[in-house]
Amino acid sequence: MLYFDYAATTPVDPECLHVYTKVSEEYWGNTSSLHDTGGKAQLLLESCRNKLGGVLGVPPRAIIFTSGGTEGNHLALLSLAFSYQKKGKHIIISGAEHSSLHSAAAFLEKSGFTITKIPYTPEGIIDLEALERAMTNQTTVVSVCHVNGEIGSLQPLLKVKKVLKGKDILLHSDMVQSFGKLDLQEAASIVDSLTISSHKIHGPKGVGAVYFHPQSDIRPYMPHQTHEHGFRGGTVNLPGVAAFVSAALKAKPSENQHYTELRNHFFKLLNNSLGGHYTAYSAPVPNQLPHIIGMRINGVEGQWLMLECNRKGIHISTGSACQTGKQSISKTLEAMGIGEREGKEFVRISLGRDTTHEHIEELAEVLSHIRQEAYIS
Repeated sequence: MLYFDYAATTPVDPECLHVYTKVSEEYWGNTSSLHDTGGKAQLLLESCRNKLGGVLGVPPRAIIFTSGGTEGNHLALLSLAFSYQKKGKHIIISGAEHSSLHSAAAFLEKSGFTITKIPYTPEGIIDLEALERAMTNQTTVVSVCHVNGEIGSLQPLLKVKKVLKGKDILLHSDMVQSFGKLDLQEAASIVDSLTISSHKIHGPKGVGAVYFHPQSDIRPYMPHQTHEHGFRGGTVNLPGVAAFVSAALKAKPSENQHYTELRNHFFKLLNNSLGGHYTAYSAPVPNQLPHIIGMRINGVEGQWLMLECNRKGIHISTGSACQTGKQSISKTLEAMGIGEREGKEFVRISLGRDTTHEHIEELAEVLSHIRQEAYIS
């Protein structure tokens, strides 16, 4: 089996799994309990918060541990929107945000907010001119992901921030796909909130974090919650948090050179085997994370291609795992203005730290054979 779906999830690192087990055995107390068992767990939780704050370059007290990126995005967008609703009820998100942000936006719309979705350019970058035109004196929050999860385009958050300058508009960014791949300290310094997740960086599933800038007046959207500074209910998943932070400390943004070499090798092989019979969706090199490859083999339906790859022991995806099975095309391609026929041919290939040149060569060979089979049949 060859795995090319690392943007969906990653295997748990053995060291992180050991941390998870050790904390489960030795720090099993409730972090909110006042006795010594709870106090021991609370000390470890705050140590984890401090270490993650160091990775992000943000004040640790402003980090809230969550159950993952989806909860983090819900928590962030709803908290920001409801905290600033006295100013206005207009929220802007990019049309290519993760499904969790579209879900949160739909909830806000039912609560009386107006939602505007900004398209991408054909190169997979948010349309800054459209963003500027969309803003009104009622706009309170803009949400733009840092790295798109389906084609890997790096969004220009500094330019987005410049567009918002002086307008009293909060900026949220989903950084789930960039965390562990890029140094986020500069990006973290300019946003009012961000979300990250554990299982994208070889940590366990079911844990993540959201950061709220301490100078922004952000309050929990749901009252009377007793954990994580009042932003969450439910006992903190301390073993997961500790393993997540262990994975964060091990992550190496410098590995992007490895991914660039693999990406270039892959496209060289495709050019030789498929010629002009495929289309890659990507941003210009400075705005492209190399480990995510969004593409289609022209004339070959994406779901069929994925299933044929699976039959041959190759695991790829048809887009974000959180919207797999939906009949419509991906939010990213829709935001880029890609038509339905082309959109249904889309597949995503994502590379990991264990991917090798030999794996890439086998993948390219399988894709070539599947295309030949499709046209013969």
